Formats: sequence, structure tokens, C-alpha cells
Amino acid sequence: MPALLARRPWVAVLVVYLLSRVLSTGLLGSLFALATSQGWSFASDRADPTFFTFSGSWDASFYKTIAEQGYPTTLPKDDDGYVQSNPWAFLPVFPGIVKAIVAVTGLPFYTAGVLVATVFGFGAALMLYRLLALRVPRERALFAVAVFCVGPMGYLLQCAYAESAFLFFFFTALWCLMTRRYLLLIPFAVVAAFTRPGMLAFALTLGVHLVVRWRESRIRGGRLPVRDTLQIVFAGAVVTVAGLAWPWVATGVTGERDAYLDTELSWWVGYVGHQAFRPLTPWFTMAATWLSWPGVLLVLLALAAGAFWLTRRSTRELGHEIVGFTTSYWLYLVAVFLPQQSLFRLMMPVAPLLGSRLFSETRRRRVVVLVVAVVLQAVALIPLWFIGYP
Repeated sequence: MPALLARRPWVAVLVVYLLSRVLSTGLLGSLFALATSQGWSFASDRADPTFFTFSGSWDASFYKTIAEQGYPTTLPKDDDGYVQSNPWAFLPVFPGIVKAIVAVTGLPFYTAGVLVATVFGFGAALMLYRLLALRVPRERALFAVAVFCVGPMGYLLQCAYAESAFLFFFFTALWCLMTRRYLLLIPFAVVAAFTRPGMLAFALTLGVHLVVRWRESRIRGGRLPVRDTLQIVFAGAVVTVAGLAWPWVATGVTGERDAYLDTELSWWVGYVGHQAFRPLTPWFTMAATWLSWPGVLLVLLALAAGAFWLTRRSTRELGHEIVGFTTSYWLYLVAVFLPQQSLFRLMMPVAPLLGSRLFSETRRRRVVVLVVAVVLQAVALIPLWFIGYP
């Protein structure tokens, strides 16, 4: 593998990815066969239970609705006038790509969705390797990719979900930022912004990058080139607009000012009841609702642990772009997201942290990390398939 990694790193990444797909497919298939033979109920029921519809469970049904029917012009509401769950919570890039594949091949939606997600999963793994290889030795970068692919959420790289597509576009945009290709990152970041929410954090990362480059230039006794300054500011402005655009689109189509926000809040009802949205409060609201004051203390401890991790030397060695995005993204999640089982899925964009030597400093540690990652993926499938989907 070291010789192959030196000559053709993309082949080494492909080998790792294919092996991880064998693992994930084996786990998914075994659990599906067992559940089917025993007549167990899935968290997301399917009228036609096959392995591909099984791999297209959870919110993938909304992507199917978008691909086949588009977005509703009228929001569904309950008897009290509250907006109910509907497709406006999901962005159009992934269902649009799958719809095109269905039109060309004639495949069922879920089959095409699994194939599209699996291909993008390899693209995400490759770009994760490429951006980490800019900061850490190749072997460590490849190990990080392996942990990413076999870890607890690794099976999502082949399920009919937008995750792998988002990660490919985002990792590519982050690689462009790290190599100072500021204009090239724009199309990837914009497409990512219409694939899954979260790119406002990347816009903030561009601001952090600008400040760091300006400071480094001053320390060296020089000045940041005007061209670079303008390109960073322009890219940041475009990404910000893209990150804010979807709520405007939802409002324009439905005619309701808070169409997107009310749709997102409809998923909160089962956890905390009907709530008005207040930034930076969802985690505390969830904790207080279920655990009272010990829950609030737990949130504060989690935030302190995150801050400690980001300030460790082993983390800072990854570069300010990765640390800056992770900080921005965690702030984004704390500001707008109600923490529940989907939190583990939404943490996948911070996978570059796996490049830290903390996970791979010794051979024994690498073995332990890989074994734990595989075991956690097997364990994660059970509650997410049968209790609550991510």
C-alpha cells in the first residue's frame, strides 16, 4: 500500500473505499435479511421492502417525492395551523441528480439513489484524502479516510441520502480554500449549499481565512495582495448568499414568509413541542426539556470539551482552514440545530479532524481506532434502523 500510495494515491483511496463498502453492505444486508426473516418492524416502513428501499429509508422518501413531484406550493398544516413536515426541509441537488439518472437508466428511484450516493461517497473519500495530504503525511491521511469510511456513519456513504454528495462538494471547496483557489471554490460551495444546509459555516471560514492571511502578511512585514483580498471577499459574499437562498426560494414559491423555518420547526415538535426559533438556544431547550438542569450542565461541558479539542496542538497542526471550519460549523449547529439522533450524521463534515495524530500516533492506537470504528458502525445500525432514523 505505501508504494501504491506514493504512485497512485487515488487507487489507494479507491481500495480503502471499496473494502469499506464491502463491510457496510455486509452489515446492512445481514441486518436486513435478519429483520425480514424475523418480521421485525423498521423505523421507516416500506410497502415494498427490498435491500434498496431498505437503503433508502428515513428521509429519503422526501427526496423521492421531490424528484417525482417537485416542491409543494402550499404548506401542509394541522388543525391548529402549524406547518407539518414536508419536502421544503430538503434541498434539490441530490434528488435532481437521481432524477436525471432515473430518466437515463430507467432504474427505480431508490436503486439509482444508492448508486449515486455510493459514487459520491468515493469522491468524498478522495477529496478528504487530498485536503488532508496538504497538512499531514500521506499514510496518516489515508488512515483518516479509512476511519471515515468504516466509522459509525460510514454506511450513509451508500444510502439514498444527500450526505455523500454534500461531503464531496464541501471537501472539494475546502481543498480549493487550502490551496488558495478562491474563485474555483465558488461553484463547489454553491452546489453544496443547495445539497444540504450548513454552508454558512464555510462562509464564516472564509472570513477567518482572510484574517489569518492578513495577520501572517503583517508578521512577515508585507501586505496581503489586493487580488487575494478581493477574491476571498467575493467568494465569501457568494457563499453567504447561497447559504441564505433556500428560505427565500421557499417563501417565493409558497408565499409564506417563514415557510422554510416553520417546516424545519415541524421536526422539533416530537422532542420539545411547538417552539419559536431563537438562535443559540436549541441545545439548551432540548437539554432542559429532557434532563432539566443537569442537561444544561451537560451542554456546557460538551461545549467546553469541543473548545479544548480545537485548541489542542494535535488539532491546530491540521491548519487554520480545518480548525476554522470546524469551529464555525460547531457554532452553526449550536445556533440552529435541535440535537437528537441526526446529530451524528450532521457531524460528518468535520471528518478532517480524523487527520490528527491523536488517532494514529502508534500502530496499536491505529488498530484500536479502526476496530472501535467498525464496531460502532455495526452498533449504530441497530437503533437507527429500528428506533429512530437519522
